[in-house]
Amino acid sequence: MAKQYDVLFRLLLIGDSGVGKTCLLCRFTDNEFHASHISTIGVDFKMKTIDVDGIKVRIQIWDTAGQERYQTITKQYYRRAQGIFLVYDITSERSFQHIIKWASDVDEYAPEGVQKILVANKADEDQKRQVGVKQGQKLAKEYGMDFFETSACTNYNIKESFTRLTELVLHAHKKELDGLRLSTPVELGIADLEEDDSKTEQINSSQKACWC
Repeated sequence: MAKQYDVLFRLLLIGDSGVGKTCLLCRFTDNEFHASHISTIGVDFKMKTIDVDGIKVRIQIWDTAGQERYQTITKQYYRRAQGIFLVYDITSERSFQHIIKWASDVDEYAPEGVQKILVANKADEDQKRQVGVKQGQKLAKEYGMDFFETSACTNYNIKESFTRLTELVLHAHKKELDGLRLSTPVELGIADLEEDDSKTEQINSSQKACWC
């Protein structure tokens, strides 16, 4: 039986509530978009397998709640992430300003060498824009991150941004992956994935608009 994937690891979506993290995740994994979405409480996740440079990569993508009252819970997941998306909404200057706080949390709680990308979501709502492209590019450069403007609504730059972060993680773990072609096991466990994750951490509740 052919193996389903070569390597398995975890990506994390963080940012203010309402910036469209869940919509980005659903668009990438299921190619679905919902103007209104169930708000994430705590954390939720989805899985997707993609091919990068001939390697079948199984990624577990964690969607975190942006509300302050859940941040004690969500910070626990930073340390197990190999890649992190810092997401803001181009129609909300406040969410852009808060990226500094989110980046500080990453520095404090995430492992050294974690890969990061800055994502400016809702690019389809240009008429409501409060944050310019150059502002996003400048901030990303200051933190040494790649930058993408995206739209879950129109599917703009969704595959590109997720693929890019996956590539960065693969390159960062090149030494572990060098033995992949010589190894017999089905997967290389870069991420410490526990069986009970899906039982304890996939929590959704309370109807709330997810502006994507």
